Amino acid sequence: MQTIYTRRLLALSAAILLGSAAHAAEAPAAAGEHPSVKRPHSLPPSADLSYTIKAKQHGLSLGGTATVQWRAGDGKYSVATESRAALFGKILENRSEGEIDEFGLAPTTFYEKRFRKDPSTTTFQRDARTISFSEGDETYPIKGGEQDRTSIQWQLAAQARATPDKFKPGSEWKYFVAGRRDAELWSFKVMKNEAVQIGTGEVNAVHLVKAPPPDAQGQQVDLWLAPAMDWYPVRVRFNDNDGDFVDQTLEKAVKK
Repeated sequence: MQTIYTRRLLALSAAILLGSAAHAAEAPAAAGEHPSVKRPHSLPPSADLSYTIKAKQHGLSLGGTATVQWRAGDGKYSVATESRAALFGKILENRSEGEIDEFGLAPTTFYEKRFRKDPSTTTFQRDARTISFSEGDETYPIKGGEQDRTSIQWQLAAQARATPDKFKPGSEWKYFVAGRRDAELWSFKVMKNEAVQIGTGEVNAVHLVKAPPPDAQGQQVDLWLAPAMDWYPVRVRFNDNDGDFVDQTLEKAVKK
């Protein structure tokens, strides 16, 4: 039973990271699909955020917690995330660090350590204007505005906080996002405002969806940002096409 549980836990740790596909990955974006758009941004205040996790992986129900340390100031930012599950402790750790430029968040490193996996590092070499990976030989050019799989939700929050009137249902927001070993085009579509039940009560949130391309088997990622809470991410849900999911909901946020 423990071996089966361990396999499910590995799947859970992969799914928790925003956009990490539990099944086939989406194809890397072509060079012509690389958006480089300067948009206004206003970073949310530094905070420690705690989340509860509910999931179903291969028919098995799992639960856990996650903590996020978001820091922004003096032209720099950092995001450090840890996810934990009962019996096994820490199952996922990831960090994104970088600077703030005219595009918003400008990552320099993205580190990820999954349960029983070797760590990986994605490097944004600003001088050479190249994205490289410790896993694999792929490289991508830096044109401006590129994100990693941890920084992307905070980039969205910063842009929504600066121009909330533009985050209306039907609007789309495209980014070039780097993961462990490659990068691809992500497109988020604003759906509608919804009530989300978090640890401190009900909040109104803007619902965004990143759907996989029609011919791909990647995850759908749903993201809820709360305007009344400085646009902090109050809920993130990952849905696989086989019915498995990971649902991460905010318990509390403490500004620093």
